[in-house]
Amino acid sequence: MSGQETLETGPILASDGTPLKQRLARSLRMQKLRALALIAPLLIFVLVTFIAPIADMLFRSVENEIVSNTLPDTVVAVSDWDPKTDELPPEPVFQALYFDLFLAAEAKQHTRLGSRLNYEQVGISSLFRTSGRKLDDIGKVYQKWLVGLDQTWKSGAFWTDMMRGAESSASDTALLAEQRARLTALTSDSMKGDIGFAPGSEIARILPLTTSEYTAYAVFATIAKNREIGKRSPWEAVYAALAVELGKPDVQSAVAGYQGPGGDELRAAVAAISTAPPRDFTASMIKADKDWANPKNIEAIKVYSAKYTAGYYLNAVDLQKTLDGIAERPENQQIYGMLFGRTLFMSLVITVSCILLGYPIAWILANLPLRTSNLLMILVLLPFWTSLLVRTSAWKVMLQQQGVINDTLVWLGLLDDADRLIMINNQFGTIVAMTHILLPFMILPLYSVMQTIQPTYLRAAKSLGANNWTAFWRVYFPQSIPGIGAGSILVFILAIGYYITPEIVGGTTGTFISNRIAYHISSSLNWGLGAALGSILLAAVLALYWTYDKIVGIDNVKLGG
Repeated sequence: MSGQETLETGPILASDGTPLKQRLARSLRMQKLRALALIAPLLIFVLVTFIAPIADMLFRSVENEIVSNTLPDTVVAVSDWDPKTDELPPEPVFQALYFDLFLAAEAKQHTRLGSRLNYEQVGISSLFRTSGRKLDDIGKVYQKWLVGLDQTWKSGAFWTDMMRGAESSASDTALLAEQRARLTALTSDSMKGDIGFAPGSEIARILPLTTSEYTAYAVFATIAKNREIGKRSPWEAVYAALAVELGKPDVQSAVAGYQGPGGDELRAAVAAISTAPPRDFTASMIKADKDWANPKNIEAIKVYSAKYTAGYYLNAVDLQKTLDGIAERPENQQIYGMLFGRTLFMSLVITVSCILLGYPIAWILANLPLRTSNLLMILVLLPFWTSLLVRTSAWKVMLQQQGVINDTLVWLGLLDDADRLIMINNQFGTIVAMTHILLPFMILPLYSVMQTIQPTYLRAAKSLGANNWTAFWRVYFPQSIPGIGAGSILVFILAIGYYITPEIVGGTTGTFISNRIAYHISSSLNWGLGAALGSILLAAVLALYWTYDKIVGIDNVKLGG
């Protein structure tokens, strides 16, 4: 009796004694894994070619690390400056700017920074470019002063011994690691490797700025330039840093008790500090380029110092980021709102044109005998066998003032030769060319749906007293709406992102936002703004798709039935 109860109440077992529920779960899991393995290549392909580029585009539209990576000390110094109360930043800001910009110029990164800030402050790129060429001259005056005091300051070996201090270890210190990380972020190159040098702790305590500048020089010269630091004198910025620090009373006191390498030379320089050139980096930077006297240029650094910014998106909608918040860009720079509006409007016009032209063609094809409709369908598909560039160029030839259409109209006497129509390099040319190119994408869904509409419906409507128009409008047309919806989505989404045709036949008034995106990606290299424009365009398409789904219903869109 107890055995029967166990059989009735216990788990059902498989032939091998495993609980059947567990066996089924394992079998189902294996099926899912096999299915996943089958779709894995396609999934990986979609991730690599579609999801990853979109993610990269979204990241580039907010990424702004170039400012903080190129001018790290300047960003910190300028954070305390209030442009509303101070006409120019204080001296520490210009001092930090000089040393940051010197290193950036040596790494050939200052022009990239100038290009980035030029998107926000027009003309600032030339400021960085000219300043980069004159930074050596600023440091040379301090180099000349020190070498004039003692020729030892010209020796690379002397500098290396002094900066290494009493320690002989060449292992990485915190300062050395910091400079490696800074140069790696600045140049995007790994700065790993043995440079045969590490700054001494005592000299770094006494001369922190000089030690930092010399360490940056040692890392960059050894790894990036493949030079031996002991065989040549350091950068001019190192001399400038030493002159700045030797003028400070606390440094002078520390140097007086310093007994490490270079101690005598440092004390001699301190004794002659009154003969040193003025340590006025504000005046020096303004002398290098007078535009540094314009607070707006420093303000641009302050405003766009964050690693991530919404500035690209603001620019994409004709706004800008300022210290007072968000403001409109100057009227002569407001172009993107107009381009977005033009793109949406012309894409809608092209979609409507394709509906008006494609609907009767699809109706004829659907109501002809199958053999005849198949032959005519070849004419619909024929454009797909011709290069898009060739078709667009053909329209350029046909629509120009000396083109085939104008010549024909003049020959027929419909136009005077002096009053030829202007149909190219404007919106009309773009609409005509793109309607021709996208028309098959409207005809095919319409034809596919119309084939499923039975002719008996129209005959039944007429037998009940409806005329031809009423039978069409009340019976036939509602059944063809899914085809219109499918064709409209295809045509509109293709049109909104078109580039080649508007570029060739659109001129200045018929181009789309996609042409501007391509310009920023390939010509101006403003990838951040291009990515922001692309993201907004993607969001607009998704929003329109969502609206269409709510109003019409995506389930009602059919390519056939």
